[in-house]
Amino acid sequence: MIKKIMLSGVACAALLAGSYAVAQTKPAAAHAAHAAATGKPELGAWGVDLSGMDKTANPGDSWYNYVNGTWDRTTEIPADKSSWGGFGVLAELSNTRTRTLVEDIASKPAAQGSNEQKIGDLYRSYMDEAAIEKAGIEPLKPYLARIDAIHSQTDLAAAFAEANRTGVGSPIGIGIQQDLKNNSLYAAYVGQGGIGLPDRDYYTEAKFEPIRAKYVEHVTNMLRLAGISEPEARAKRVFELEKDIAATHWSRVQSRQTEKLYNPKSLAELAQMAPGFDWTTYLKGTGFADQSRVIVAQPSAIEGTAKIIASAPIDTWKDYLTVRTIRASAPMLPKAFVDENFAFAKVLTGTPQLPDRWKRGVGVVNGVLGEAVGQAYVSRYFTPETKAKADELVHNLIRAMDARLANLTWMAPETKAKARVKLAAFTPKIGYPDKWRDYSALQIVPGDLVGNAFRARAFEYNRQLAKMGKPVDKGEWFMTPMTVNAYANPVMNEVVFPAAILQPPFFDPNADMAVNYGAIGAVIGHELSHHFDDQGRKYDPQGNLADWWTAADVERFKTGTDKVIAQYGGYEPVKGTHVNGELTLGENMADLAGLAVAYDAYKLSLHGKADRVIDGYTGDQRFFLGFGQVWRNKMREAAMMQQLTTDPHSPGQLRPNVVRNFDQWYKAFNVTSGALYLPPEQRIHIW
Repeated sequence: MIKKIMLSGVACAALLAGSYAVAQTKPAAAHAAHAAATGKPELGAWGVDLSGMDKTANPGDSWYNYVNGTWDRTTEIPADKSSWGGFGVLAELSNTRTRTLVEDIASKPAAQGSNEQKIGDLYRSYMDEAAIEKAGIEPLKPYLARIDAIHSQTDLAAAFAEANRTGVGSPIGIGIQQDLKNNSLYAAYVGQGGIGLPDRDYYTEAKFEPIRAKYVEHVTNMLRLAGISEPEARAKRVFELEKDIAATHWSRVQSRQTEKLYNPKSLAELAQMAPGFDWTTYLKGTGFADQSRVIVAQPSAIEGTAKIIASAPIDTWKDYLTVRTIRASAPMLPKAFVDENFAFAKVLTGTPQLPDRWKRGVGVVNGVLGEAVGQAYVSRYFTPETKAKADELVHNLIRAMDARLANLTWMAPETKAKARVKLAAFTPKIGYPDKWRDYSALQIVPGDLVGNAFRARAFEYNRQLAKMGKPVDKGEWFMTPMTVNAYANPVMNEVVFPAAILQPPFFDPNADMAVNYGAIGAVIGHELSHHFDDQGRKYDPQGNLADWWTAADVERFKTGTDKVIAQYGGYEPVKGTHVNGELTLGENMADLAGLAVAYDAYKLSLHGKADRVIDGYTGDQRFFLGFGQVWRNKMREAAMMQQLTTDPHSPGQLRPNVVRNFDQWYKAFNVTSGALYLPPEQRIHIW
């Protein structure tokens, strides 16, 4: 996935998704211990779990079923999950390992102010349910009292600023990101935010009407639990206010267009563009009053929201901030709040069971002190040998990508030359950062869970704010080592692979290399190619947003991307709801390019020799099986609907379909017909 500017409340964040899956007959930790002890692959005899296949399925009808059909029929989604797959399995392993580390740290004395003290006290404050129940709503009352003291538009702007600082969020968000056109500097970005449902479409589309009703009920229940009077009436007012805000929002497809998000404004121009809001107070409260300019991400949304801020009654805004504060704090409050919070999450995702408290506690510690935990994690679980082998794979994929760029027939020679310069400038980051984050300014108080949560969010806000005016930290990571994912960051011109994804089914140093190239190789190729997808291509070889393709290149490229949009838009994973081909274009293109580059890198690794046959499977067959296996995925329908509405990734079980565009796949499995079959002239070849 590609790191995007998505301002919602506070943050500029990486969008991470995709659900992988793999069959497990033993706990994941037992598999890892077995592999380490025996030197054998964790999956099957050479890296693929053949027992999970359905060899009665026609690969041309469903490649997913052929590779994963038996697994899919026999695997249940765990009760505390909305989906299950390789990502989920590895996340469980990562959580289990992290729990061991955190509980070990929490069991020992630690020096005041040390990372160990903060990890231990934060985890203990979360796990002490008796103390949380005894405290009740009291820890939240000071924050609610400040909201109750709002009496003017100036007070409201100051409250929105505070909500940004503490992660509660407000209708207008502000945060830090590298300047897209001068990536040696940090800039302030202002963008849309402030709705409680996952996307603007949830407020208007008929299919989400039952969810809207449940949402109003949920907000009512939260207000009632907090002892707020007239909860039903207040909940309805808050919903109508959010509906008005959502109506101003850009769609996900609109917000994908990076160049349209870059709208620099002086502070005077900002106030003129979006009158009705006390920008002076807001910018002072958020720490940006001394800036000469900000970059507005969605101008019409900010203009429309400013009008709503000016026109809606102050009391309605107080209700709005009260709801947001309670919902942001619910996981840290007594069981009644936790249960109500989860009840609505169940509506959105279909997940039937709340995860065990230790899992939620580990998640809190990871979210607050991720690199402090990560330092211990990689020391125990990520070997230098794995890092070295992964680094070798990445460089082989870069070689393969370079060869593909050099041989493109549709791109102008001058553009190809710049593209290859851009590729050569890539920084691959493997496993963990070279420099660990400094948490010395974060205060964690024993037994004060709600306070710890607010202080942690304010600490992260202030850490970001402190970047302004300083050189860009090119060593910064936007994922922890325990994260099972990867990302491309075009402004940094980098690809990043945390330690936790460098495990089976993605990467197994004991597995057949054809399988590894089909699995982690496709992931690496995916991330590399993001720098050249429909949005990544807009960043030049130095990582700045700029036009560097010829007009003819762009037109020829669009011919290919239109085909990708149409192909994926034809998939209907839920009856009546298709994949949004425009929203998912970048990720689908990255799957297409990533697999092509991985295949080339696999062939390069053979140095011109034919690969061996193992158990009757050729190297090409093992390559495509390795790729198909990582996409084992099951998802609950509510979660699927949310993904189809909000996520730039196609559902996991559809992503193996990309093979239908590869001549080598047809040849390897003798595919001559079926629902996936495409005549050679209809197969999409861009990279």
